[in-house]
Amino acid sequence: MRILEFVLLIVVTILPFIKRQLLKKFAKKYLIFIVSFIALLHLVIDGWRWQMFLVYLLFVITLWRIYRINIEENPRPTFIRIFGYAIVLFTIVSMWFLPMLLAVFSLPEPTGNYEVGSKWMHIKTNQDEHITRDSSDKRELMVKVWYPTNNISGIRREPYVDEANRIGFINKYSLGILPPFTINYLDRIKTHVYPDAPISKETFPVLIFSPGYGSMSTGYYALLTEIASQGYIIVNVTHTYESLGATFPNGEKRFFDYTYQSKGDATSMDHIMSIKHAFEKGVSFDQRHKIIREASKDYFVTKIVDRWSNDLISVLNILDDYNDKGFFQNRMDLNKIGIFGHSRGGGAAGHAMLKDTRIKAAVNIDGVQWGQIMDTVFQKPFLFISADWPAEHEDINSHAYINKSTDYFYETKLLKSGHPNFMDIPLMIPIESIAGTGSIDAKLGLKITNELVVEFFDKHIKNDPNADVLKLKSKYELLEMNIYKGDSIK
Repeated sequence: MRILEFVLLIVVTILPFIKRQLLKKFAKKYLIFIVSFIALLHLVIDGWRWQMFLVYLLFVITLWRIYRINIEENPRPTFIRIFGYAIVLFTIVSMWFLPMLLAVFSLPEPTGNYEVGSKWMHIKTNQDEHITRDSSDKRELMVKVWYPTNNISGIRREPYVDEANRIGFINKYSLGILPPFTINYLDRIKTHVYPDAPISKETFPVLIFSPGYGSMSTGYYALLTEIASQGYIIVNVTHTYESLGATFPNGEKRFFDYTYQSKGDATSMDHIMSIKHAFEKGVSFDQRHKIIREASKDYFVTKIVDRWSNDLISVLNILDDYNDKGFFQNRMDLNKIGIFGHSRGGGAAGHAMLKDTRIKAAVNIDGVQWGQIMDTVFQKPFLFISADWPAEHEDINSHAYINKSTDYFYETKLLKSGHPNFMDIPLMIPIESIAGTGSIDAKLGLKITNELVVEFFDKHIKNDPNADVLKLKSKYELLEMNIYKGDSIK
């Protein structure tokens, strides 16, 4: 919440209860002028937004009451007066809720040596599109590239989150009731990204990023801006019909397909229940491993992770073309390719590394690693970052990662965090019980995650001899870490 918004909220909260006392010390015109000046500053500097509607309403009513009040009277506590104050109290509680729930927040400043540019790309694949009804459809993807730049002169910062993802977001969380303009307050978020800025005249490693299922695919500004500022080109994939929204070059917007999701959920119950019972019945780890391994084979989510990994590989397949000509010509070091993702995208990232030898290292940020990993082992460096799940949480990854890697395998946990703490969600919705986040400070959680991912890729993609993932364990008490190399723990 911005400072002037907060000041106006405080003024409007207190003023109805102390206006009579203030008028005994100040003339009406001075009191009206002072509070009106505060409101005017807010409107001019911050700009109005509908989440403050109750604040504005109570402000006007309070000014009217100040103008009409007779301080010579000694008001008696009548039923109507008491009822009026009860209404005011209810309004005050309500007026604080919306500005806090839908706050105008600040994104962390990137700390790298580069500014960050962005550019959209449209990719047509040869994969069949399984989600639409037309059997001839081929899968198309929109990807947003975040890249280092050192020339932002005259370029305006990009708005926070593209329109399609905004529409998908408000439709998801309001069940289609609220119109998209209700989150136009996001226009007031100051990003650190400059669309179509010239890319720096160097060659950079490439990281492919996969977001969470049913999430804003571009809603990871805090994470991706920081990593790009450290000298990486990031290819941020939108998984069509399974991310909240995507806008294609012809202007068509494609949104999350809830019908497809519901069909998948309906066929998944047997798999879910067998896995759930395997944890609840207290069977041995080996017995549970067999149950989970079999149940996961035809699981709806396993198929999504496999399909998404194909999306990521399709993106990887076209990078040679983009590096040969056009905007990114000779700017991509395609011998240094990493992959990472959050939630289901994290599972897809790990799965893609198993399938494609061009990927040199992978990071799974709090995603379940469904798929063939239970029958094999990673051959490349791998970092798993877990949220601080409760003890009763069904830990599928303890089975998925039983063999870890023949190379480095980093097993980490961000204490006091929840699953959304790795997105921008804790900044957008700073109310823990509503956002589903943990009690960790939002920006601290993002800072630790950013440093962990950057340090990992600096070591295993850039081959920086000074990179040291282990040092973060002693730097942050909220970070748990075990490091394995083959069969040994470091």
